[in-house]
Amino acid sequence: MTPTHFEEKYAPVWDAFAAQLALAKLGQKADGALLAAHYRRVCEHLALAQSRAYPIHLVERLEALTQEAHQLIYRRQDYGLRPLARLLRVDLPRAVRAQGRFVLLALLLFALPLALAYALTLHSPDFALRLLDASQLRDYEAMYADGKDALGRVRGADDDWQMFGFYIFNNIGIGFRCFGAGILAGVGSAFVLLYNGLAIGVTLGHLQRVGLGHNLWPFVATHSPFELTGIVLSGAAGLRMGLGWLAPGRLGRLEALRESARAAVPLIYAAFFLLLIAAAVEAFWSSAGWITPAVKYGVAAVCWALVLAWLGLMGRGGAHAG
Repeated sequence: MTPTHFEEKYAPVWDAFAAQLALAKLGQKADGALLAAHYRRVCEHLALAQSRAYPIHLVERLEALTQEAHQLIYRRQDYGLRPLARLLRVDLPRAVRAQGRFVLLALLLFALPLALAYALTLHSPDFALRLLDASQLRDYEAMYADGKDALGRVRGADDDWQMFGFYIFNNIGIGFRCFGAGILAGVGSAFVLLYNGLAIGVTLGHLQRVGLGHNLWPFVATHSPFELTGIVLSGAAGLRMGLGWLAPGRLGRLEALRESARAAVPLIYAAFFLLLIAAAVEAFWSSAGWITPAVKYGVAAVCWALVLAWLGLMGRGGAHAG
């Protein structure tokens, strides 16, 4: 077969393959099996052209097609990492901003009671006992007390991994309660946010008042940006779901609840992502006694900046960002 006959016979295949590659590069859904079949066929044509010493322009065209196809096909075999990266970089921050009013409401329901409870506990020793038992307060004092059993001591790797599992279970449990209680017309989520804010504020204020702040603050500083933000987003998801029950609009109440739940799901993904990071930081960094408080405070400031930048800035690059 002459080079001219070879090109005339298979050029339609190459043109169709090139068009298929162009569509796939634009992000349009492609038939993976057909793309792979065309790729193998063009590779065979390239091998024939090279073995028969066909003109260089013909070989170069086939080489360009096969190289482009190889990059596209094997780039797609990323085990789901590219979609996950886009979810984290673009979709979740956008979803959080889209539900900004619920996030703000959840923040107020959580942060204001926390700040109020902290201030009242500092100035009134009896206030803590109105929310927590004396035994609970003693347990917290023992946990943050000076000595070999205090937080911030040097721990073994096995203990760190055990605590990582514990913190995941604890953090996800808090997040699930904040979200799941939203089924009660959002009132449940509001109550859980209020209670957690009060409980955390009382605990922080009590430990500061009894003189254990030097152990408390270095421990909680670095994982707080992730944990507290995760709690707020979980509560916002619950409030968003509750709106479907309280104000269904023109939809039936159950249909409105399903729509609200779908809108709340990205908030839950973002919250659980942050709570997972919080668990890792708390287990492997916050409890590390060899890290000075100054370093922990500096890293905490960076973490707050990263969380705020992620939620406030990521995914703002237009419709095709990421």
